[in-house]
Amino acid sequence: MSSLSALNTSIDSIKRAIDAIKDFLSIALCIANAHTVDFYTRDLWNELVAVPADSVLSVIVDSTGQRRAPSAEIFPGRHSSSYGFSSDTRRLEDVDALLDAARTHSLPALSVCVPLPELLKALPVQYDSALPENDVRLEPDEFMNSKKSHEVQIMAGVVAGLADCCCVRQVIDVGSGKGYLCSFLSMQYGLKVFGIDASSTNTHGAWERNRKLKKYSKAYQRHGRRRALASVPSSGAGDEAREEESILSAGSGPSANPEAVSGGSLPEAFGPSLEDPFLGLLSPEAVEPPVSRVPPCELTNEERERRKRENLERKAQSVRDDGLYSPVTSYVTAETELRDIITELEDAVLVGLHTCGDLAPSTLRMFAAKQELRALCSVSCCYHLLSEEFDHPAGDGPTGGWGFPMSRHLRDQRWCCGRNARMSACLALERVAAGQGLPSESLFFRAVLHVILRDHYDAFKSERRVGNVFSKATSFVDYVRRALKKLELDYSKLSDSLIQSYREKYLPRKKEMEAFNMLKVSLAPCIEGLILLDRLCYLKEQKETSSCVLVQLFDPLMSPRCYGLVALKERQTP
Repeated sequence: MSSLSALNTSIDSIKRAIDAIKDFLSIALCIANAHTVDFYTRDLWNELVAVPADSVLSVIVDSTGQRRAPSAEIFPGRHSSSYGFSSDTRRLEDVDALLDAARTHSLPALSVCVPLPELLKALPVQYDSALPENDVRLEPDEFMNSKKSHEVQIMAGVVAGLADCCCVRQVIDVGSGKGYLCSFLSMQYGLKVFGIDASSTNTHGAWERNRKLKKYSKAYQRHGRRRALASVPSSGAGDEAREEESILSAGSGPSANPEAVSGGSLPEAFGPSLEDPFLGLLSPEAVEPPVSRVPPCELTNEERERRKRENLERKAQSVRDDGLYSPVTSYVTAETELRDIITELEDAVLVGLHTCGDLAPSTLRMFAAKQELRALCSVSCCYHLLSEEFDHPAGDGPTGGWGFPMSRHLRDQRWCCGRNARMSACLALERVAAGQGLPSESLFFRAVLHVILRDHYDAFKSERRVGNVFSKATSFVDYVRRALKKLELDYSKLSDSLIQSYREKYLPRKKEMEAFNMLKVSLAPCIEGLILLDRLCYLKEQKETSSCVLVQLFDPLMSPRCYGLVALKERQTP
């Protein structure tokens, strides 16, 4: 544990980093909080930017389509307090200065993150298999898509190291979803894992998937033993090989069960695939429909009984199998008594892989409140679904507490980001920089539609949502008519020529929207960094926390929400 303590960043350094980002965002949030839908109705470009769109794009993008690295000698001392914004008009005048400030105020530049190899070396056992270039006994990409395989392989190695560090054999995975991490931890490392999810559909699917994977795992382990004992004759080797081949090829036929394990990657059966490029830029975690977390007090008696019955049945089946993985359906907060849902609870590691919205801060509060939770590894997502204490009128917060801010340091300053800024934090800068450009046409269509709604309908500020109409539309006119129909508005009052005239009017200003959205993407890492550092500061503020670090666990091109919080509590005295 002392090795991990050596990686600690002081709370004063964390607070200085938070204050630096906060000071920058206090000026730049005006861009991040501007909604693309309002781009033309509010004339956001002329309100917030004082330079031509071509000038902005030329700074952000070079001839190869990549972000241009500014010359270091240009920036020292220039716009040090305004970051490229005019102190008089509050409009952006110097794009270079803004982009340089955004890079300076992102996590990689603030020296507050621990490199993954250093974290692994600090753990008592070297889990080199956690690094993606190394081989592991159980190949995760055989039953997950490449993204999920990348995440699970790395995070499982860290979690197993934490378990060994704390001398515990139990893991509690909050928001376990389809159970990929749980299955891998139990099969690869022999840990007893409880996967808790609010969705009974998820927990049932996770149990079924784990049951199928056990067949694969046993065959694979037999294969590994045969390789290790290759010189020892075995009369049953041929039969085992044929059985292994049968299991690994299950599901390859046209009539096979789609959830059966095959020898290839199965993104449809074992993980979401990325088909929509815009959804990919927002990161898959941010756009998958979150599971509705219904507090126990809001459940019907029938639902309570059904969950209790299903949990008991799965627990009994888990004991009959090997007792290593138990999916549990439950809504949990920091106030939840874990022994009520895990009767055999011992000291454990608490984990969460892409916990959505307020579930991530609830996980941190649970870690702080429960004595039996000795270590934490948490990766979050869906910042736009966080509840913000100072973005709402005074009143009671949501069940489990406000999602942001968490630290006393930011709460004392009553800091607020705003929902649009938190939505901007979900954008994947690395993917945009790698050439996966924003879907400018669909965003353009939506913004012009908003002008039409303002000019011709009372539904300008309707709570109804247009949804994914663009993918089905054959033209702008078709898009508008489909959107109006979905909004239950009379689309017959507008002629095709009138609708088309709106597109032609704003088409010359389309570059302004493209440039504006690129500015928002450039600010995304700063907003995400503030949210994560607030959580790191919260953990530092807890007396029992002996070590806590922020580490980039994943490749951001593979998994845009790539940062994890890792924490340990003080050793318990006998």
